[in-house]
Amino acid sequence: MKFLFKAKNKGGELKEGVIEAASSEVAIELLQKNDLFPLAIKEEGNNDSIEKIFLKYLDRVDTRELMVFFRQLAILIEAKVPIVSSLNAIKEQIENKYFQKIIAEMVGDVQDGLPFSDALKKHRDIFSSLAINIIKAGEVSGNLKRSIEYVADNIEKNYKLSTKIKSAMMYPIIVLVVFFVIAFLVVSFVVPKLTVMIKDMGPDIVVPWYTQVIIVISDFMASYWWAIAVAIILFVGGVVYYIKSEDGSREWDQIKIKLPIFGKIYQNLYVARFADNLAVLLSGGIPIIQSLNIVSSVIDNVVYESIFLKAADEVRIGGSMSDVLRRSPQIPAIVSQMVRIGEESGQIDSVLAHVARFYEQEADNMAKNLSTLIEPLLMVAIGVAVAFLSFSVIMPIYNIAGQM
Repeated sequence: MKFLFKAKNKGGELKEGVIEAASSEVAIELLQKNDLFPLAIKEEGNNDSIEKIFLKYLDRVDTRELMVFFRQLAILIEAKVPIVSSLNAIKEQIENKYFQKIIAEMVGDVQDGLPFSDALKKHRDIFSSLAINIIKAGEVSGNLKRSIEYVADNIEKNYKLSTKIKSAMMYPIIVLVVFFVIAFLVVSFVVPKLTVMIKDMGPDIVVPWYTQVIIVISDFMASYWWAIAVAIILFVGGVVYYIKSEDGSREWDQIKIKLPIFGKIYQNLYVARFADNLAVLLSGGIPIIQSLNIVSSVIDNVVYESIFLKAADEVRIGGSMSDVLRRSPQIPAIVSQMVRIGEESGQIDSVLAHVARFYEQEADNMAKNLSTLIEPLLMVAIGVAVAFLSFSVIMPIYNIAGQM
C-alpha cells in the first residue's frame, strides 16, 4: 500500500511525499528510520467504490453478525484451518453484501503479508478497538485462537445483555405509542361526534367545566388534526436528530443514567461492560493504561468514558485506578473497593471478571422485572385516562338524556 505523508527532518524542514508499506505503522517506522518525524500519514487514494459506499448504509454490520463472524473464525482456527481459508469460508456464508466485501479486502491484506489485526484496523467503523487490540496481543503471544474466542465471548455477552435491556424497554414504549395514537384518533374524530349532541341541546344545558374543556380541545383537534400531526412528527424527528448529533448524544448519555428505573439498569450495564472489557484486555497482556483508554472508547457513554480516561491519566502518573472510581458517583462503592483489592493483590483481572458477572446478572434481573414493574403502572395510567374521557363526555350525555 502507498501512503501520503507529511514529516519534518532534523532541521525542521517540512517534507511531503509517498511511501510504500504494509501498514501505516510500518510506514511511520520507515520514516523514523530515515530521520523524519511524521506529522500526518494517510493511505493514498480512496478505493471505496460507489457500490461499497451504498452497501455500507444499506447493509450495516450489526453486533449479531460480528458475534457470528468471530465465533466461526475461532472454530475454524481451532480446527487448524489457515486464516485466509477461514475468512474465505466465512465470507461465503454471510448474507450481508457489505460485510462480504470487507472480509474480501481483509483476505487480500492478509495474503499481502499484513497481520490480521492490521487488516481489522483498516475497518474501524466495524471492528472495535477492543477487538483489534485483543487480537493483536494474541498474534504477539502466539495464541490467536484464544484471543478470537475472547473477542467472540465478549461480543456475545454484550449482545445478549443489550438485547434483553432493549427488549424490556420496548414493551412500555410500544404500549405508550399505541395509546397516544389511539387517543389522538379518538379526540380528533370520535369525541367531536359525541359532543355534537351536547352542543345541540342549546345554551340552557349546563355542562361541567371539564366537559367544556374536552369539547374545546376536540373541536380544535377536529379542525387542525393534520397540523398537530405534522407538529408531533417534526418534534419527534427533531428530538431524534438532536440525540444523534454530537452535543445531543452527550446530553442524552447524561440523562439516561439518571432516568427512574431505567437509569439503574444503564448504570449496571456500563459497569458490567467496563469490568468485562478491562478484564479481557488485561488477561490478553495489554498494559493497564492502554486497556483503560480502549475501554473508554467502547463503553458507549460519555460520562463513563470520562471516568475511565481520568483513571488512565491517574495510573499514568503513578496513582491508583480505584481512587478515581471511588470519587465517581456513577461507580458503585463496592466496585471501587473490589478494584482496590485487585490492585493490592495483583489479581485485578480476576476481580474484574467477578464484578462483571455480578453486574451482568443485576442488569439482567432488572430487565426481566421491568415489564412486571411497569405493566401495572401503564394499565393504571391508561385506565385513568379512559375513565376521565368517559366521565367527561359519556356521563353528561346520559344526564342530559335523563332530564328530557
